[in-house]
Amino acid sequence: MSEIPRADPSFVDVARIVPRTRAEGPGLRTAIWVQGCSIRCPGCFNPHMWGFRGGTRYRPDEIVDVVVRAGTEGITLLGGEPFDQAAPLADVAAGVRAAALSVMTFSGYTLAQLTEAASAGRTDVAALLDQTDLLVAGPFLADRIDHARPWVGSTNQEFVALTDRLRSVVDRLGEIPDRVEVTVDASGAVAINGWADLDTLDEWLGRAVIRRRSPRSR
Repeated sequence: MSEIPRADPSFVDVARIVPRTRAEGPGLRTAIWVQGCSIRCPGCFNPHMWGFRGGTRYRPDEIVDVVVRAGTEGITLLGGEPFDQAAPLADVAAGVRAAALSVMTFSGYTLAQLTEAASAGRTDVAALLDQTDLLVAGPFLADRIDHARPWVGSTNQEFVALTDRLRSVVDRLGEIPDRVEVTVDASGAVAINGWADLDTLDEWLGRAVIRRRSPRSR
């Protein structure tokens, strides 16, 4: 494994924010996709988020304010790779938890890689782990597609409850439906969040376009 990049703690490079969603973790959540990923799994759903240039820069406190104002149950950090920006995201996560909300973090690094980095002195990695309630760890493997569990793409990815706050979610993964949200705005732009295979996405997008073009019935 190459060394996890170190990020400036004063800002987060953000690719996308969805203030309220039920497709990116348990309950109603605010989802933050960060810009930049050093892992770059083949078949990744978000290759446009690999590059470390682009996105919008936010101070950690600005992101916390977005989450609190959204009135959700917590934040989900995705990407891109959250641990490539561990230092500022640890501050985000700490602010969110101080508001009595939960933190779910996705990573393409394995739990072993993250704990090894933390033990080797990466205080930024240790801090984000410490402020995460539920970790989903492991790279996406295109030959091990997961059709049974929500939110993840492949069967190797591991759910790790780091606190008791979301521990019950891990115990009932088989009961939780996976969701895909497709929205079409007034301009006709289509946005998708949640994970699905290409056939499912084709079906959903087809329905979205048909619905957008259909005349109002009343």
